[in-house]
Amino acid sequence: MDIRAPEQQYNPYRVYTREQWARLRDDTPMTLEPGEFDRLRSLHDRLDLQEVEDIYLPLSRLLSIYVDAMQRLYYAERQFLNIRDRKVPYIIGVAGSVAVGKSTTARVLQALLARWSPRPKVELITTDGFLYPNAVLERQGIMQKKGFPESYDLPLLLSFLSDIKSGRGHVRAPVYSHLTYDIVPNQWAEIDQPDILIVEGVNVLQTGKLPRDGKAVPVVSDFFDFSVYIDADEAALRQWYIKRFLALRDTAFTNPKSYFNRYALLSDEEATATAIAIWERTNLANLEDNILPTRPRATLILKKGADHTVESVALRRL
Repeated sequence: MDIRAPEQQYNPYRVYTREQWARLRDDTPMTLEPGEFDRLRSLHDRLDLQEVEDIYLPLSRLLSIYVDAMQRLYYAERQFLNIRDRKVPYIIGVAGSVAVGKSTTARVLQALLARWSPRPKVELITTDGFLYPNAVLERQGIMQKKGFPESYDLPLLLSFLSDIKSGRGHVRAPVYSHLTYDIVPNQWAEIDQPDILIVEGVNVLQTGKLPRDGKAVPVVSDFFDFSVYIDADEAALRQWYIKRFLALRDTAFTNPKSYFNRYALLSDEEATATAIAIWERTNLANLEDNILPTRPRATLILKKGADHTVESVALRRL
């Protein structure tokens, strides 16, 4: 996997095959129980003992090094400046396309990191809660672009991350329902001074246009200490999305309260055609225009093969 542009000589990443990466686990213990894999895995994702041992345990070991080093740096800086500051959480971003397996990766990392000694407090938040409500998207005429950067309440997300990073307690985030495909009114998730926060979403590595006057314009990734981009070829992503859509047609979509209930009675051929149309109109366009261009900004890239297992790992050089 070459992350360079065609004219670029220097590769900012060290690239490891699956076998090379797996050896970096060293003696990192397996802390997940066999019964947990189904709870952590999303619909069609590949997650088994081998995947955790080969990919996520080495990543957990690497993150323990990063978190420890950052905590020591924070402490040294506070000593140097002679200030007493609130606890500064370590924030990890998880990015990638729809259907690539971000949720599974985020949940596995949360479960592994929470079992480090001495049991840090690890929270997980998705950016779905920071989408504008459907009524707003409809009013602005961008319902078809749900998941694109403009469909998020960016000021609210930045305010949330700023509060978290400053060490404030009891910071609230809106709650999103995948059943109703909308923000849940008057419902909040509360994050209270975690040691580690994982932020998962398609566009968390997105940058904005820089102003000509040089004024500071924060972006979501400014608050990240480490970021993971989950990568896969478009053909695989398309197939995974179709497979997930068909699975949901027979499960969640059958609920009368589901936003997508109208798809529950589609035949296999009709459901496949509908999934392809949604993929090409919305998800592929978002991938090409907004998500994939952010890949080189990640600290680490997990490249998946067609079977949903990670084939290689690219780690940004320090």
